[in-house]
Amino acid sequence: MARRIESHVIEGPAGKLEALLEEPEDGEPREACLVCHPHPLFGGTMHNKVVYRIARGMRRSGAVVLRFNFRGVSRSEGVHDQGIGEVEDARTALGFLRARYPALPYSLAGFSFGSRVITKLGCSLHTPRPARLIAAGFPTHHGRIDYLAACDLSKYFIQSTVDEHGPKEELEAAFATFAEPKYLEFIEAGDHFFAGALDKLEDAIAACTVLTPPGNPLSSPLSAFPPHHAR
Repeated sequence: MARRIESHVIEGPAGKLEALLEEPEDGEPREACLVCHPHPLFGGTMHNKVVYRIARGMRRSGAVVLRFNFRGVSRSEGVHDQGIGEVEDARTALGFLRARYPALPYSLAGFSFGSRVITKLGCSLHTPRPARLIAAGFPTHHGRIDYLAACDLSKYFIQSTVDEHGPKEELEAAFATFAEPKYLEFIEAGDHFFAGALDKLEDAIAACTVLTPPGNPLSSPLSAFPPHHAR
């Protein structure tokens, strides 16, 4: 059976949000995941190549994935709101996904600006909590990140070794302040967009999204290392 791909329009806090729902290639979904895109003012959309690879890595692990465009992007209504309204956009999109698959555990993933959005949102959620947060290309230059010092969700940071928005040394220093459990992996790549290493990024995403029941250790290659592991 061909996998299900659906286009949706979600009623968001600032107007309609354009969204794309994709089920796994093989079998029924075992997990739900919301994926958020990079900065809207710099060309970021749900069709960004890194976002696409994150979504495909998640689907490889058995997740149904919802991507969407933040307010003011493409067919989504509203105007950019400096990350504040975008967190609420993501909250609304997550509500849509959870209502569609209420029995499934869920995760949040994002690239660049989207990684800031999903960590802010995920760390504010209570019951049920996300199984994990996956942040690719996490920016260290833009805004406060001290909320991660008290966020005890499982957090995966996957970063290019050459990242102009989140340099290796800066992320390592910030990562040291984040609450456990946390995991950090660097991928040899040419820039913030994982140039020359998108296959490795997708493999890393697939590795850290293998489903286990929320509250249990994650059964993935990354979780074979103790929390606070960086490589």
